[in-house]
Amino acid sequence: MKKETKIVSVGRDKKWSKGVINPPVFRASTVVFDTIEDMRHATKNRANGAMFYGRRGTPTHFAFQAAIAELEGGVGTALYPSGSAAISGALLSFLKAGDHLLMVDTAYEPTRDLCDKLLKGFGIETTYYDPLIGDGIEALIRPNTKVLFLESPGSITLEVQDVPTLSAIAHRHNLVVMLDNTWASPINCRPFELGVDISIQAATKYIVGHSDVMLGTATANQAHWDQLRENSYLMGQCTSADDIYLASRGLRTLGVRMAQHEKNGLEVANLLATRPEVDHLRHPAFASCPGHEFFKRDFSASNGLFSFVLKRGNIKAITAFVEGMDHFKMGFSWGGYESLILGVFGIDKLRTATQWDSSKPLIRLHVGLENPEDLIKDLEAGFARYNAVLDGQSD
Repeated sequence: MKKETKIVSVGRDKKWSKGVINPPVFRASTVVFDTIEDMRHATKNRANGAMFYGRRGTPTHFAFQAAIAELEGGVGTALYPSGSAAISGALLSFLKAGDHLLMVDTAYEPTRDLCDKLLKGFGIETTYYDPLIGDGIEALIRPNTKVLFLESPGSITLEVQDVPTLSAIAHRHNLVVMLDNTWASPINCRPFELGVDISIQAATKYIVGHSDVMLGTATANQAHWDQLRENSYLMGQCTSADDIYLASRGLRTLGVRMAQHEKNGLEVANLLATRPEVDHLRHPAFASCPGHEFFKRDFSASNGLFSFVLKRGNIKAITAFVEGMDHFKMGFSWGGYESLILGVFGIDKLRTATQWDSSKPLIRLHVGLENPEDLIKDLEAGFARYNAVLDGQSD
């Protein structure tokens, strides 16, 4: 099936959906049994879709898990109450005291905090590496290195990694390869074909698509599914059936939403590329983005999330740019139908293996589903405010 057809079809087995189009909301904690044999059967098959206890899931969960696993190309999907919980749940399922973790330098800021605070306290050491390190990653692998973590494209600055090369080297040393695959969603990159063992989604973003649910997923291949599933269960990770219902409903429009996000994003990005104030775009579909060649090879499409770097500026000018918007709203997260804008400061403080030139301000956009002509007018007005501040004072 083509991906658009698959999005509509996956996770709709009648054993979960009971024959209705959208799998109903099954809320449960306790599940009761008529006989000891029924209870034994449920206990024995609790990892394979038997109704056992609410934390293991209900048909609402099972249908969604099957859909995400098939779209990502894995064997099974574990569910978490947020994207950050999916990252921590996956890492803690495969790391213990005395282990060493290789973490990409451009990871999501809460992922970095997890490593520097919680994992460090557990006796797990983290080494950050340049996202574009390529085969140089081998020099960083130690006897106690257990996990190689990727995020491609990277957070804020959008560097695209050479996932197949990194994965192949990691597997030669028996490392588990994890990828934060949220930017691609489950449809614009095939992580398991690139050598990834566990693909993580902040489903809060494009999967849900409506900025009203916190949700995370981690999908594993055959070799790692049992350990991910059981350890995540032991850590008490579970999700609300109501949230899963909303995610399942959002999933069905993922294809058309992603196509429109990409179309609108490219139209806005092309305008920005012509602006004299812009130094360069951090959009994986543009040659100015580091790792663009890997994007062309490994991704089937882009989306609405990218950044642009300005030639000059200061906090006052950037504040004038972002505070007066009509359609681009300031807020964290992304992936909903609405457009968002952030002036990002202090990137250099979030990098230890790479360097960032903080003299050139960066603005991150999420281009939503509004008419791009309105969004472009909004940005042009922002540039007018920005220039008015800079023209009134020295650089």
